[in-house]
Amino acid sequence: MSSLESKGDGGKWLDAHYDPVAGLYTFSSCVDLADLSGDGDSRLVVGDLGTGSTGMKLKVYRGTALMSESTLLDLPAGLVALFIDQFEPRIPVVAVASGPCVYVYKNLRPYFKFTLPTLEINPVEQDMWQQVREGQIDPVMLKEMLEDVRKKADVPLSDRSLRFLSLAADEVDEFVQLHKQQPIRRQTVITCIGTLKKSTADEDGISCLVIGTENADVFVLDPEAFNILSKMCLPAVPTMMDVTGQFDVEFRITVACRNGSIYILRRESEKPKYCIELPSHPVGLVRVGKNVIVGCSDESLQGFTQKGKKLWRIPLPAPITTMAAMELPARGLQAVLVGLANCQVQLYRDKNLLSTIKTPDAVTSICFGRYGREDGTLIMTTKGGGLMVKILKRTAAFDERDGAPGPPLAQSVRLNVPKKTKLYVDQTLRERENGLAMHRAFHMDLSRMRLAAARTYFKVLESSLTPMSCSLSEPLKMNAVVQGLGPSFKLTLNVQNTASCRPVMNLAISFLYDDNLYRIRNAYMRIPLLVPGLIYPIQTFVECVSDKGVSDIIKVFVLHEEKSAPLLTAHINMPVSEGLMLS
Repeated sequence: MSSLESKGDGGKWLDAHYDPVAGLYTFSSCVDLADLSGDGDSRLVVGDLGTGSTGMKLKVYRGTALMSESTLLDLPAGLVALFIDQFEPRIPVVAVASGPCVYVYKNLRPYFKFTLPTLEINPVEQDMWQQVREGQIDPVMLKEMLEDVRKKADVPLSDRSLRFLSLAADEVDEFVQLHKQQPIRRQTVITCIGTLKKSTADEDGISCLVIGTENADVFVLDPEAFNILSKMCLPAVPTMMDVTGQFDVEFRITVACRNGSIYILRRESEKPKYCIELPSHPVGLVRVGKNVIVGCSDESLQGFTQKGKKLWRIPLPAPITTMAAMELPARGLQAVLVGLANCQVQLYRDKNLLSTIKTPDAVTSICFGRYGREDGTLIMTTKGGGLMVKILKRTAAFDERDGAPGPPLAQSVRLNVPKKTKLYVDQTLRERENGLAMHRAFHMDLSRMRLAAARTYFKVLESSLTPMSCSLSEPLKMNAVVQGLGPSFKLTLNVQNTASCRPVMNLAISFLYDDNLYRIRNAYMRIPLLVPGLIYPIQTFVECVSDKGVSDIIKVFVLHEEKSAPLLTAHINMPVSEGLMLS
């Protein structure tokens, strides 16, 4: 692809290709990039809307040339490329959502067709059409009865009945004669489509299809048999979705709905976990990192956390026509591309405007990724059917700046600086004259404090004065609990072996105390074998023999029979014996 330097975007992009008469009429949801041949050369896959009623096609571009095209039976609602097997070479399939079906293409040939399950039919409506079939009622009476059912019934009417009610009086007889012998079916359609990794987050990992329907349902499909793995319900009809995570581990499905709200679905939850209520309807939804970026119809761009907390909001110069994510892992860049009705495409990282691209026509779809063998390729289609391809320069650097015009608001806030007092002036003069001596004195005091702390720490380690053992061969931990009011106390020592898999044996406990104040029933006790992880309570009784109402410290030593130094030490502050005081 030939490259010319692009004007109007700061020289960060190269114009690789522009065809104003390509005849591509599509949206961002119907555009994807995929390596369809397994040769490392990515193709552009487009679901072309045609005229809206005819000419719908699936087109594949390689470089600047149209590689292949296939006719679609209905308007495409979305298009994704995904891997559904582990066969070599690793070639993805293309799934096109159209009407109530998902058409799966492998090697650019039809491979599988999935149809949404039919919905419940109103039994009253079915009985009416049965009566028409048997000649019991005429079309005029049928129309009146269906009007009453539509107003009162909980189950909506089928497409056939709704179309029948919209006909003029001279067309109803012909419609009834044509359709009365056919069974009634109530079928929903697909509104949006996405992909969800099955068990691994690898780029070529197997993925599941996620589809949203006009009946306000979200389905997750199995990649092998294309049966329904999970079904979730929404309060409104979904229009856009963003999926992240793995189906077998944890996932989040962020869905924008027609009621102007955004719902977040999670694993093992049939109903939305969080809800984001917007001031206006969403027209774009992109996930950047852990944040959700939403473009609204009030010409604003808003950022939210994945739990629905609003982070920021910035105004835009024109209405939003389309949005897409821009991820470049090699440069650590995660941003969002926003197409505007004023023939501009703006690049935002959070709320900071990084770059602006001017286009000859309003952009209707954006796709960024690897095209051919270039990683940073931006593909856009315009309102007039044009196709634009731009390549990000390898030397391009994006400077973050606040999108708001003029200086920041904090610059206009005056600081409350107090007046200089005489004490402040004298202190400043003293520091200026004796700065060197003060600095040396500070470092001398700091060194002394560090030395004292090191000596104390070494003394503690050497004499085992801590309640946790520092030995690698006998890692122990101990805490003590004293119970009772006196003169008799119950002393419980909880000893634990903190090793991962090695038991500790040949241990004993000894007490050091004032014989004039206390008497301990067992002043020396052996400890059984300590299994890692378990807490062993060791109990004894302490009796206060003094009537002076004083208390002292009892030292507890955990000893090894073959070592003279204790493994750890605990100091127990005994309470005053209240029993002797009362007597």
